[in-house]
Amino acid sequence: MIDKQVGSLAEAVAGVTDGATVLVGGFSAGDEPVALTEALLTTGARDLTIVANGVGGQSRGIAALIREHRVRKIVCSYPRFVGGMAFGAAYKSGEIALEVVPQGTISERLRAAAAGLGGFYTRVSAGTLLGEGKETRIIDGEPYVFEHPIKGDLALIGAYQADRWGNLVMRHSRRNFNPVMAMAATVAVAQIIEMVPLGHFHPDQVHTQGIFVDRIVVVDPAREHWNAQA
Repeated sequence: MIDKQVGSLAEAVAGVTDGATVLVGGFSAGDEPVALTEALLTTGARDLTIVANGVGGQSRGIAALIREHRVRKIVCSYPRFVGGMAFGAAYKSGEIALEVVPQGTISERLRAAAAGLGGFYTRVSAGTLLGEGKETRIIDGEPYVFEHPIKGDLALIGAYQADRWGNLVMRHSRRNFNPVMAMAATVAVAQIIEMVPLGHFHPDQVHTQGIFVDRIVVVDPAREHWNAQA
């Protein structure tokens, strides 16, 4: 019988190792799967590369990993966050490397990894600082920059409901990066609010299919709104 629910956050993130690339879902700091992100602290894993839309909130989630010196590099679109002092201090000290990538390019690099593609050309960042040092090709008279796939060892994503097969339904902006991150990682873990029985979802309702999800853990709904107290 397929049942992907695990009993604890520690079990959900088990197996992550030093140097792993971790994809952290969420469109804004409030969407971050903070319970899973902070569970990485219990693993002892260091030198992590975090791929996310931003650098986290003020004190929890990604910020907690940075504060505990677990992060070696961040790949994101928005490295500035009001009150996000943990990243700023670590970056200024040289502890953390930063790669800034436009949102659409991050999404497509993740999709390329999920689809087994070797990369793609895009006009985004061509002729700018973000495109410096990257392979450039002229196509139809316009410069295009080559971007490599982003493959994750682990994806941490948030959803509203799941069944035991791992089919997920999400709310609002969580549909932005979470589905493609689940597809682009070797192991995808989802924190959810509610488990539902098989057959509860109409197929058209499912935002991420269970084939892309390896583990599910139920968390306290209050932790979904952690940024209000951060």
